[in-house]
Amino acid sequence: MREKQPSPGRPAVWTRRGWLSAAGTGVMGTAMGSATAGARSEASQVTQPPASQGLPLRLTEFQAALLLSQMTRLEAQSKTRDRNAAYLTRRLAEIPGITPARMYEGCTRNAWHLYMFRYDSSQFSGLSRAAFLKALAAEGIPASGGYSPLNTQPFLEETFATRGYKAIYPVEVLRDWRDRNRCPQNDRLCSEAIWLTQTMLLGPGRDMDDIADAVLKVKTHAARLAKT
Repeated sequence: MREKQPSPGRPAVWTRRGWLSAAGTGVMGTAMGSATAGARSEASQVTQPPASQGLPLRLTEFQAALLLSQMTRLEAQSKTRDRNAAYLTRRLAEIPGITPARMYEGCTRNAWHLYMFRYDSSQFSGLSRAAFLKALAAEGIPASGGYSPLNTQPFLEETFATRGYKAIYPVEVLRDWRDRNRCPQNDRLCSEAIWLTQTMLLGPGRDMDDIADAVLKVKTHAARLAKT
């Protein structure tokens, strides 16, 4: 929610609580992710250079209208996600090698756009994260590994090699940027993260048991899976 009018070129819609916009990410959590579809459209993708590492696409008026119709369900769905996330966290925290993301002190409720936990392969007989995700999918639990480290993306090399950057920054600054931007803890997080989408938290409580039970099943057979 935004309290001031969005900038020109950033589609939004006025509500009694202020301007509603998807901001820079182009994503807003809804019961049906297809309602906003990340604010992407075929037309805008055609004009986007293929080498781009992000698309500054904005919520369209049609998507905003669809989203507004769902706002009446927001509070109830938020409570459902919060309740299910709390239960799932208790279940997963009991499994060695799984560390659910924690809420900071003072946070009263999480939006749960994503449910995230860390996966320690050493506690799963060395089963790689990719193999773990594949095994979860085979059990009917879709999950992903989330983001890769942005500070190691090739587009940075290309950007810093442009004439504009060379004109602004000294040679030694551009030469040493890699060492100055090493983020080992972030690299570790990106290599261990497991993401579940927010829609998975909207089902009944038994769905959370299905998720935890699937993780336990994979752990039970991890040694065999690691050899295949």
